[in-house]
Amino acid sequence: MNEAPVIVKDFLSYMETIKGKSKNTIKEYFYDLRMFFRFIKTSKNAIDKETDFEQIDISDMTIDDMKSVTLSDLYNYMSFVSRERDNTSSSRARKVASIKSFFNYITNKAKLLEYNPANELESPKIVKRLPKYLNIDESKKLLESIEGEHKERDYAIITLFLNCGLRLSELVSININKIKNDTLSVIGKGDKERTIYLNNACKAAIKAYLEVRPRDGVKDKNALFLSERKQRISNKTVQHIVKKYIKLSGLDPERYSTHKLRHTAATLMYKHGKVDIRALQEILGHESISTTEIYTHIDNQQLKNAIDSNPLSNITQNSSRKSEPHDLQEQSQDDEVEKAK
Repeated sequence: MNEAPVIVKDFLSYMETIKGKSKNTIKEYFYDLRMFFRFIKTSKNAIDKETDFEQIDISDMTIDDMKSVTLSDLYNYMSFVSRERDNTSSSRARKVASIKSFFNYITNKAKLLEYNPANELESPKIVKRLPKYLNIDESKKLLESIEGEHKERDYAIITLFLNCGLRLSELVSININKIKNDTLSVIGKGDKERTIYLNNACKAAIKAYLEVRPRDGVKDKNALFLSERKQRISNKTVQHIVKKYIKLSGLDPERYSTHKLRHTAATLMYKHGKVDIRALQEILGHESISTTEIYTHIDNQQLKNAIDSNPLSNITQNSSRKSEPHDLQEQSQDDEVEKAK
């Protein structure tokens, strides 16, 4: 982030220290703004045409450059990331949020702009799709595929994913001193700490791993999961581990990932554990209940069961009493009598 203009650095610092955004979120803000300013320099012919887009330096962007940005520029940028970068609607929505936050800051907080060009910028509609997840048999196959020198560690990692619905960053950050009997404390989004309850499978897997976990030469003694270099395991290593066993279990490594294991845990808890959506929100560490709702999708069998459970589901034309015309006439006459009373 050293290449960012001073005003962008100020904005990122504000979002981290005042708004309490996580380091990962701050990185996303920076990447989004860097791409946006690279596009602006390109569209306004402020760079050599031979310069590779990924190599465009944005450190010389000035307040005057930002004042020159129009709503039309913003929509052209949205078109660019959709057409040229093949961004999904959710990716474009994140970029819109980053841009709006930045221009809101320099307009209303830093007081550097009189007019905010992003005020009228609309976010693309996000189509909610049913999340991909493993069913019970696929989950068992995944666990049964784990083998090799680090099988205890890898088994514990995948067991925690499948049972607790942890985010990748949360699993990597687990510290031994945060495990107390049947609970585990993790740091989630926005540096918020929450408690995860461990079931028997999780407790057994952690216990088995701790018995073989290296003790000598460990660089981060408090880290639960260690790499071969005896330091806290990285996100990338965990992703590699999960992909490896997804493939060994006969599943598609392109279809499933660490986050899909989080989907799996949430879906299995909701479908088979009858977990209340509010409880599921707490378990997953979602700030908004609307985020949790994507995990509570219902399969076709549940939809069929819902229709079949209707108390009218067995009423047919032959089994119901038919109303004859004279019955209707009599009812009409009775109504008229009631009115006359």
